[in-house]
Amino acid sequence: MLAHLSALAGLLVPLGSFLGPFIIWQIKKNEFPSVEAHAKASLNFQLSCLIYAVISAIFIIVGIGILFLMAVGIFSLVCVIIATIKANNGEPWKYPLSLTLIK
Repeated sequence: MLAHLSALAGLLVPLGSFLGPFIIWQIKKNEFPSVEAHAKASLNFQLSCLIYAVISAIFIIVGIGILFLMAVGIFSLVCVIIATIKANNGEPWKYPLSLTLIK
């Protein structure tokens, strides 16, 4: 649960949305296989959201990028909250639109 919730650290700390899940993954990956899976999923999703945000920022030139950036932000927040609740219940959850960058 903390791996998903730590992604919200990006609201307060630059790169916190990546560092939180990465640190949890590195510390707990050998102790708990489920924590490893959740931390990787969270990290992959945060990296995917970064890619989507960069693409949206490019579209600011056209004028629709701001709407895309807002949509990515809201989508990310909602997905992190859902993933945190699922992890707290012990259920696996796959983030929608998440690219598998870290296996």
